[in-house]
Amino acid sequence: MMTDAVSNYGSELRPRICVVGVGGAGGNAVANMIEHGVTGVEFIVANTDAQALNASPVERGIQLGREITQGLGAGAAAEIGRAAAMESLDEIVAALDGAHMCFIAAGMGGGTGTGAAPVIAAAARARGILTVGVVTKPFGFEGRRRAAAAEEGLAALTPHVDTLIVIPNQNLFRVVSPSTTFRQAFRMADEVLEQGVRSISDLILMPGLINLDFADVRTIMLSMGKAMLGTGEASGERRATDAAERAINNPLLDGAIRGARGLIISVAGGEDMRLMEIDEAAMRIKDEIHPDANIIWGSAVDPALEGRIRVSILATGIDGETATAAADQLETPAAMPFAASQAAPVAAAAEIAVSRSTAVIEPAEPIAEAAEPVEEPFYEVQIAAPWEDGYAATDTLVLAASDAVTVEGPRIDPAAAFFREPRGSDEGLILVQPPAPAAPAFAAGEFGGGRPVHKAVAAPLRGPSLLQRLSMLARGDGGRGGHLPR
Repeated sequence: MMTDAVSNYGSELRPRICVVGVGGAGGNAVANMIEHGVTGVEFIVANTDAQALNASPVERGIQLGREITQGLGAGAAAEIGRAAAMESLDEIVAALDGAHMCFIAAGMGGGTGTGAAPVIAAAARARGILTVGVVTKPFGFEGRRRAAAAEEGLAALTPHVDTLIVIPNQNLFRVVSPSTTFRQAFRMADEVLEQGVRSISDLILMPGLINLDFADVRTIMLSMGKAMLGTGEASGERRATDAAERAINNPLLDGAIRGARGLIISVAGGEDMRLMEIDEAAMRIKDEIHPDANIIWGSAVDPALEGRIRVSILATGIDGETATAAADQLETPAAMPFAASQAAPVAAAAEIAVSRSTAVIEPAEPIAEAAEPVEEPFYEVQIAAPWEDGYAATDTLVLAASDAVTVEGPRIDPAAAFFREPRGSDEGLILVQPPAPAAPAFAAGEFGGGRPVHKAVAAPLRGPSLLQRLSMLARGDGGRGGHLPR
């Protein structure tokens, strides 16, 4: 009985590490890891393509945007990938529940990976999960448009991950031979993710001479920005130094570890591995990083490595880059504030008109009779019931009847945008708006698709946003149903 109790107790304390493959490239990377026998982690695939999900060996799959894409993919449109992830946010959050660390694998430049990965990363990080992005960039022959889409995807993903590892597919030409097949080349890129996941899970979960706990890994990776992974293996008299050199000089990754602020070193070998060799490997790597870098290392004996030494490194905070914490931002994943300017006077603020460049609250039927004027008429919209976006039943939105709000920037997604009124400030109402335009099917559907995340509860929201309810109240339906304005 005591043995069973100790075993169960240890199982509960074991950190849960998830690997989420997003889109086609991410799904393929996860499938290759399963094929190579990576253990100690849980695999999840998320895709808008139902056919690809059904073909995946992963047991847990999430079909993103069932209503938006109908299982047919995102059509290389990142905005559709993002809207699909927002539609499936409840399912994403449920899959991540209880995780301590999450690797998000995706290919940048397409639709699902580019658009959905930032949403999934934001959902994970908002719940305190250590979030690591491992993404690929397109080949040069894929054209400028796809390259530009990849850069936009990276810019959207970066604020929502603690550590980001970027693998340019173009670098595969550095390591392939004329006889290398297309499938073999992509597996080389997938091995970078595999090496990182395997080395970290082994350090934490496998018994060794010098073990690391999850807190050690979190210290090195939390909010550290750009990172590099490398693994080297060698035999012979200089096997420790040679393995360290190969780990440092990973040809698939751009840049070097010079200046890194955090470093995890894993040294593994057979029973014949000597203490001096561990020192040689560590000192060679230490020469490349910042003198004040935080270094943690572990070592394990693996009988399968008899005569060889394997060195794995994870360098973070390269070039002094660190990720910006987004935990206190009250906005939807990948959202950003837009500047507001005064528009022409209108009779009442009510209806939402959507165009490619602006969104204007235009006049509609008056909400109610105007209150007693002070300096100018105001309209008060009383929220009839509590909603899950941080507003209580007694909260009131006050809009000036003489002002319409014009928002500068991309097209408004009415299902995701919302107003907030900063407490104790004179800023007034602020419109928070995602940078990418919404998919047409998303904008034309029933209410319930948009789920802003409130920083206090860090959970997906249900029901219309405040901006939607304002529009519905203007049409007299009580703010509880109806269609989005066309």
